[in-house]
Amino acid sequence: MQSNELTPRYAKLAAAIEGKLSPLPERLPTRTGELGYEIAAADLIEHATLLRDDPELKFEMLMDLCAVDYWAYGRDEWQTERASGTGFSRGRLRDPALAPEAADTPPPAYRPKARFAVVYHLLSITHNHRLRLRVFCPNDERPVLDSVMRVWAAADWYEREAFDLYGVLFRGHPDLRRLLTDYGFIGHPFRKDFPLIGNVEVRYDPEKGRVVYEPVSIEPRTLVPRVIREDARYEEDLKLKDPGSA
Repeated sequence: MQSNELTPRYAKLAAAIEGKLSPLPERLPTRTGELGYEIAAADLIEHATLLRDDPELKFEMLMDLCAVDYWAYGRDEWQTERASGTGFSRGRLRDPALAPEAADTPPPAYRPKARFAVVYHLLSITHNHRLRLRVFCPNDERPVLDSVMRVWAAADWYEREAFDLYGVLFRGHPDLRRLLTDYGFIGHPFRKDFPLIGNVEVRYDPEKGRVVYEPVSIEPRTLVPRVIREDARYEEDLKLKDPGSA
């Protein structure tokens, strides 16, 4: 399916949404026929409320909320001689000097507008529709968005998780504190600049009778890159064929 081509069902939904939201949000590209929009941070609550309350839309349920860190987006993490353009390195902005064999491959059309974004996955139980919203945080140094708890109460722990792991703050959240890491944890482990070995390690000290934090004793190391190699399972001659075609 070509980019931006929607299924007939979602094309009808897109027409309904775009006729109601103002200012008109940017539609996200799709290769699966699904529908998504990029919404400005200032319009988040207004648009979310309309999507929930409008009888033709009725997105009553927030299924999931997740943060995204676009730091170093488009640059390959591993400088290998050859890497797949559809697998591990599919988001890399190819440099002909580094990969001459891919010089004729166009770079990804999408470039992020900011470092951090939050993605909202919505469900209309009434109409059995799904919708994805992406909102970029205006400030990279202090990423802040309005909490959507006033629209969907289920956002409570999702926003706490995004704060804990990515450091995204949600204005108006009634209890924004860490959810998965320890209360004394420093940093946000899902940020792409967070060290793989962490900053401190925790152990129980029997002499002190309590948990203590100490500098990490593991030496920094480079993990083995994941490169897709030749695999006989994908050879055309070995693929299963339709018995009727023989």
